Amino acid sequence: MEIDLSQARQTFITEARELLQDIENSLLRLEKNPRDDDTVNTLFRAVHTIKGSSGIVGMDIVEGFTHFVENLLMKVRDGDIPVTNSIIELLLESRDHIVELVDLAVADARALPRDVSGRQAVLLERFDAYLDQQAKAAAAASSAVEAGDATGAVGQAVSTDAWHISLRFGADLLRSGMDPISFLNYLSKLGAVVSMLTIYDSMPPASGMDPESCYLGVEIGFKTDFDKKAIEDVFEFIRDDCRIHILPPHSRIGSYVELIKALPEDAALLGELLVKGGALTQAELDEALKLQTASGVSALHDEGKPLIGEILVNKGMVAHEVVDAALEKQKETLKHKSKEALTIRIDAARLDALVNMVGELVIANANINQHVERLQDPSLMESAAIMMRLVEEVRETTMRTRMVPIGETFSRFNRVVRDISRDFNKEIDLVITGADTELDKTVVEKIADPLMHLVRNAADHGIERPGDRTAAGKPAKGRIRLHAYHDAGSIVIEIADDGKGLNKDRILDKAVSLGLAVPGQTLTDGDIYGLIFEPGFSTASEVTKLSGRGVGMDVVRRNIDALRGSVALDSVEGRGTTVRIRLPLTLAIIDGFMVEVSESSYVIPLDMVVECVEMPGAERIAARERGYINLRGEALPYIRLRTFFGESAKGDLYESIVIVKYGETKVGLVVDFLQGEVQTVIKSLGAVYRNLHGISGATIMGNGTVALILDIPTLVETVVKYAHESGQASTRAERTG
Repeated sequence: MEIDLSQARQTFITEARELLQDIENSLLRLEKNPRDDDTVNTLFRAVHTIKGSSGIVGMDIVEGFTHFVENLLMKVRDGDIPVTNSIIELLLESRDHIVELVDLAVADARALPRDVSGRQAVLLERFDAYLDQQAKAAAAASSAVEAGDATGAVGQAVSTDAWHISLRFGADLLRSGMDPISFLNYLSKLGAVVSMLTIYDSMPPASGMDPESCYLGVEIGFKTDFDKKAIEDVFEFIRDDCRIHILPPHSRIGSYVELIKALPEDAALLGELLVKGGALTQAELDEALKLQTASGVSALHDEGKPLIGEILVNKGMVAHEVVDAALEKQKETLKHKSKEALTIRIDAARLDALVNMVGELVIANANINQHVERLQDPSLMESAAIMMRLVEEVRETTMRTRMVPIGETFSRFNRVVRDISRDFNKEIDLVITGADTELDKTVVEKIADPLMHLVRNAADHGIERPGDRTAAGKPAKGRIRLHAYHDAGSIVIEIADDGKGLNKDRILDKAVSLGLAVPGQTLTDGDIYGLIFEPGFSTASEVTKLSGRGVGMDVVRRNIDALRGSVALDSVEGRGTTVRIRLPLTLAIIDGFMVEVSESSYVIPLDMVVECVEMPGAERIAARERGYINLRGEALPYIRLRTFFGESAKGDLYESIVIVKYGETKVGLVVDFLQGEVQTVIKSLGAVYRNLHGISGATIMGNGTVALILDIPTLVETVVKYAHESGQASTRAERTG
């Protein structure tokens, strides 16, 4: 019977990519702090997980190479190979190679392409060089121990004269026709089984149990006159499918320490770990527990102190190094379990479907409220109010499940900045702030590529080489800062560098040569910097492998526009450049403020609404001519939505102004009626209307009509531009007069 592993493969791919990103982050941390043992352990566990999981789902090309990486990391973890820059470089290249292998496995490749195979062969040669060097050192150390030079406690032998066999049967053992009991019976013919502990930690609940799968393992104490080869031969037929560790009598304490670290189960109690690891028998543990109870302590732990461990060490039942290793394993297990209990993995498609259903629920609830308002039944109105509150809570909870911190995206750029620094002989620090800022997962996924391009530009074009920086009176090491924060219902992402900045004259000259500007044309700084985002524009003096071809910045702006966001650039020559991206928090459901213009309804994102005021009657005629009103002593530019969208007039109505804020700019939107707050489900417009100026989407109202959602960034830009042009026209008129 062939087993369908497609679902397991998909789960592995998702987890492997997350682990590979963790590996990259850990290696970059280790490069800065080579003595960080916790990071080394994290690295080893991640690689070990990928290796084991890839073997389970049949991705042999991933498992085979990852095995070599695991071997090297094991030597690094044990202190046999020191952490050096060359080791970090090798592991980073190996991580990239595993990424490529995973992609090939996804494509169901059975063999490696020639170029991939060549890179792998080079990496394996470099692994062999390190491992051979370490093996020679280990042989020399072994000779010294045999000569009586070993003095460390871990090198001492334990007193037990029994073999210890740690065995975990493979899940497919029964399917292949093997009987675990038969191997144990055969083992007993070679000697005496003095202790046996059955391990069933991996056994699922009865409802999820597969009767054809084997979930058991054993820890055996075994006395025999046969050698290790004879014991291994007992398990010859199942060796490839099982995990077997055999320790001879009087093994070094260090061997038991390694065995405890290698235990696959998540054991939570110290005594259980020691018994499973073979360092302690169940009888010895029971005796120690009796001593503990006699001392008046009923718990295994008291204020974090391992009392059972102290008793075992004091009574000489087990070495303290073994207890320490078991405690470390126990801490890792408890930490892993607590983390697992707090998180759950949800398929993105299911989450999107849930959000869509909640959106339909919001629309249906709005329809019910309209009928309730018409009927004016008190009991029905109370029930509808409760229903509305619950729908709103469901909506907010559902939207929070889509919100993810942007820090994970930011952390990917550490490697980018590191590699550019090395390739171009620069010194660059990447500073990340606001990593906990959350936004919609869809926005996070789509903003990654534009951010990558901007960070590369800052590192390649912005930051100077150390010599140039010191000559300009700057620190030799440059800095790129990624910063995220919430502002007025949006998320703002800043990419700032302290490099050489932008030369406005050079940009303008290039724009004129490309026909993007007219000689002698008066442009603001913002207009000049905005030219950089035009297709084909580049001021780079040389083409590098990263930039200089005039491709990229226009794509950055196009991708950000597609997210209903905006991008602005500010620079001071010689001091640095800041790119500021403003994005909506979510692309699904928002709180809105509905207004009416003529016969049409429009929705303004509520987070951008500052206040609503009535258009002053005395200023109506004057305001129409000059394009702004006097708002408590300040000039407020505005735009009439009726005029902007070409709506028909409805007579001399009293008009209201909705004051909105985008970034640091306030403008007024003149409307006919204010209808109040609404919950808005954002529906994308069709391809025909996708580039409609001033509109970012649509929503369906409770009565079935469609209301358009205003694109506030575009409207603010239009108002500011109109006010600027009006001011220039007034100035010209005054000069002419």
